[in-house]
Amino acid sequence: MSSVGTPDPNSGWLSDEELAETRRRLPLLYVEAVPVRVNGLGEITEVGILLRANSAGAMTRTLVSGRVMFGESLRDALFRHLEKDLGPMAFPLLPASTVPFSVAEYFPFPGTQFSDARQHAVSLAYVVPVTGSCDPRQDALELTWMSPADAASDAIAAEMEGGRGALLRAGLASVGRLF
Repeated sequence: MSSVGTPDPNSGWLSDEELAETRRRLPLLYVEAVPVRVNGLGEITEVGILLRANSAGAMTRTLVSGRVMFGESLRDALFRHLEKDLGPMAFPLLPASTVPFSVAEYFPFPGTQFSDARQHAVSLAYVVPVTGSCDPRQDALELTWMSPADAASDAIAAEMEGGRGALLRAGLASVGRLF
């Protein structure tokens, strides 16, 4: 409990009930990241894709993703979610600019390019090199490193929920790795 005049240090967090109500009423802002390994010339050699079990228990592939909290900068949110999903030793190299390669708009109904049954969300997407060792945490079961060509394949896109396969391909295209 905070005293009068002292800001609540956790004011960016919502209870489960508050989050559910907010999701029903407002679009939420997210950041998403395509973790990559680069060589000495800065060329992408590997793409990291997370394996998770969804709410129905099915195994799916996804990207690093999460909400931006109230008062949190995009850079801080991106770093927090990379560390949360990939572990504290991933050592991401955040982009110099917070301009995303794409803005994805997720809708809670089918028939849209990007979908999320829980909510209407807007996501700013980034390609982020990581230099350390990755140890998936939270609800991620595994991080699979694969070549850019394999990551952009139809088979991987089919395993990704909500249109994230298209977002992954757009990220690789933005850095010249999708031909």
